[in-house]
Amino acid sequence: MKILGVIPSRFGSSRFPGKPLIDLAGKSMIQRVYEGAVKCNAFTKLVVATDDERIYTHVQEFGGEAIMTSSEHQSGTERCGEVITQFPDFDVVVNIQGDEPLVEVEQLNQLISAFENPNTQIATLGIAIQNQQELFNPNRIKVVVNAFGQAIYFSRNPIPFGAQMLQEFWMKNYPYLRHIGLYAYRKETLSALVGLAPTALEKQESLEQLRWMFYGFPIHVVMTEIETPNIDSPEDVAQILDLLT
Repeated sequence: MKILGVIPSRFGSSRFPGKPLIDLAGKSMIQRVYEGAVKCNAFTKLVVATDDERIYTHVQEFGGEAIMTSSEHQSGTERCGEVITQFPDFDVVVNIQGDEPLVEVEQLNQLISAFENPNTQIATLGIAIQNQQELFNPNRIKVVVNAFGQAIYFSRNPIPFGAQMLQEFWMKNYPYLRHIGLYAYRKETLSALVGLAPTALEKQESLEQLRWMFYGFPIHVVMTEIETPNIDSPEDVAQILDLLT
């Protein structure tokens, strides 16, 4: 099985413009993501997909491989969809978040292991929620799975909703799960996903994976105990620097 790792990376960001090139203890964020992901021996090839010449040039300077893609893409999935057209003989594409400079190889291996099952079309990761703050934080995406490890629904709200319970009792009654936004897709599935029309459901939650589920694409959720912090805003940088030193 030939596996392509893709790190979507764009310079523009409403909350943190230019963050792929910020310095993190002597290396840029995109370099740290690349160097972490390239340790995964399951990848046949690893590339950074960007729409910015500064990122493209920088990746080449530190010895990575980069591909220029359209500036019109609205998501990392769409950018991965363009990249896979250049690699028609690959079987699986892994979408690696470009804002997770501490990405762990074991996380990637766990995600890829889902494709040992020939019926897996899309895979992602889930982790047990540990505290009430996580559960009620709308920036922490929650997921419910069925008996076969497939996602039933994703939400920014706590799901299932404990309408009759006090908040402090919720986690005693159900094993709540949080979604970790690493994705992998079979090549044919990815090609189909990028052609799907947006839906009211995904817009309501602002979660693109709900579009895929709406059109009938199952998402397999691989459970992990590994979590790495990401950088959404300048305020997140200090935590990463503490972990690097």
